Amino acid sequence: MAAGELEHPRADELEVGPILLALADANRRRVVAELAERPDEERLCASFDLPVSKSSRTRHWRVLREAGLVYQRDAGNGLYMRLRKDDLDRRFPGLIPAVIAADSAH
Repeated sequence: MAAGELEHPRADELEVGPILLALADANRRRVVAELAERPDEERLCASFDLPVSKSSRTRHWRVLREAGLVYQRDAGNGLYMRLRKDDLDRRFPGLIPAVIAADSAH
């Protein structure tokens, strides 16, 4: 792994347990829902308006990345992320839309 490159699970390593655990948090579900609106686009991590401290945001990003929900890249001046839609759809068809739909039903 190159310097500055973040570790991500391979698509075939994605497991439903860590994904559901990551999605148990409302702030992380909100991030995933926002990313799902434009799944082919990257967003600057700092662009999310979460009501938490910077250190909590960092933890949320790590949990999402390690669960395999997002791909992150360090661009030197910022950290960018995008939803791993294709990988998630292949491994767990319909999971992300179902979680988003259930969350927005409340």
